[in-house]
Amino acid sequence: MHTSVHGLKLSALLAICQTIDIALDLESALDGVLRIMSDQLSMQRATVTLYDPGTGQLSINASYGLTTEEKQRGVYRLDEGVTGRIFRTGEAYYVPDINKEPLFLNKTGSRSIQRGMISFIGVPIILHGEPIGVLNVDRLFEDDIGFEEDVDFLKVVATLIGQFISLNKKVMEREAVLKRENTSLKYQIAKKNKGPYIIGQSSAMLEVQRQMEKVSPTPATVLLLGESGVGKTLIAQIIHELSERKGHPFIKVNCASIPENLLESELFGHEKGAFTGANNTRLGRFEEADSGTIFLDEIGELPIGLQAKLLRVLQDKELERIGSNRTRTINVRVLTATNRNLASLVELGQFRLDLYYRLNVFPIRVPALRERREDIPGLLNHFLQKMERDYGRKMHFTPTALDALIQYDWPGNVREMQNLIERVVIMADSERIGFDFLMSHMALQKTERVPEAVVSFAESQKPCATLKDVERKELIGALERNDWLQYRAAESLGLSERQMGYRVRKYGLESLIAEGRAQLRRQRS
Repeated sequence: MHTSVHGLKLSALLAICQTIDIALDLESALDGVLRIMSDQLSMQRATVTLYDPGTGQLSINASYGLTTEEKQRGVYRLDEGVTGRIFRTGEAYYVPDINKEPLFLNKTGSRSIQRGMISFIGVPIILHGEPIGVLNVDRLFEDDIGFEEDVDFLKVVATLIGQFISLNKKVMEREAVLKRENTSLKYQIAKKNKGPYIIGQSSAMLEVQRQMEKVSPTPATVLLLGESGVGKTLIAQIIHELSERKGHPFIKVNCASIPENLLESELFGHEKGAFTGANNTRLGRFEEADSGTIFLDEIGELPIGLQAKLLRVLQDKELERIGSNRTRTINVRVLTATNRNLASLVELGQFRLDLYYRLNVFPIRVPALRERREDIPGLLNHFLQKMERDYGRKMHFTPTALDALIQYDWPGNVREMQNLIERVVIMADSERIGFDFLMSHMALQKTERVPEAVVSFAESQKPCATLKDVERKELIGALERNDWLQYRAAESLGLSERQMGYRVRKYGLESLIAEGRAQLRRQRS
């Protein structure tokens, strides 16, 4: 009998080693091990329960002889039941009859209907001298064989499982590093090949780029936050291009630009005859984006009635077209953007809290242009180069015009900048774009729908005085507002201390600054 048991053990171990050798992931490896133990031995049930550092509990990762519901119930605290005891002590445990063992909890409920005596054995899965999980099984061999045979065999299997888990973890970590390196390389190639990429070397935009490179290879939902015109659509497109979904559709939908009564059909589609005017079956934008990415801009404008449907798509990857009872499964990554405060909309009852949590998995805040003035020259140069390609005109700004653009607050952000550059390139008579010409074209926008800040800025810079007078007046005003401290005045104007010092010397303001400081001291004494 013992000879046949020895043969069974060797045969099963050989099959287990072969299964582990060709397994592509942890789940398939564990399932294969348990299946072999059932096929070649007398085992009716088995579980591999691993420690989850996130929850601090033990939960079943693989099982044999359990339903999905039974497996999901197999969650244990470290001080709970036989499984918890084996994990804590790092020692095997034998239960001759589970009906007489108070530590046996039967949390899965898988043995409730079986009659007669059931024996149960568990061994720890050890890695680097520490338990990482537990392997539990019903008896493997016939009752006339001592349980020690089971324990010895299970310890070998548990060692193999522990080694595979360690190897699998290292492979996953290496894969994550390679994905990040690949994403970063794709981004650099896009830069060189004039593909979509962020223009800007400010610390704020480098942080945005870092976040994009981390999240792009994952399936995570991304929420882009920022003012209108900061480039949220471009960032969404880059995330798609850097993901494994590149080559599949990238579908853009502006939730604010589509009438509410048409938005549901636009997103989820409709069947022929579903409503008046529905003369044909129409796929929604989610179905068009299948296997790819959908970008929902202005998500804060999504009507409350459609938010439940979007939540279902996010949770279950399912939808129904209008007029259809057929449920369709889709594989879509969802990226969203808003310039509104979604948390405030939740408090006002205008946005679902559960949807907010689902969208806010990985928020990226894109800073306004006035928060990263050091990026303005690079952006201006980028758009001038684009205009050169589009219009065949090579243009440049004079130093004073460039200074004015750097100091301007850009309420419309990058979109406003691109529109302005295109306008002045079209209208300019020479390659040189000067301050007066620039300001006149900004001032012309009075009659159009543009932010009031554009108009007020242009009016303050009208060529009613010489350029020197305007710049000198601005410098003196900034110094007065900042107690005649050059570094504070420089910050308020968006200048470096070196630029400020140059202008102070240029306009001979040293004596005026000294007099201003002296006057402040007299007032305070």
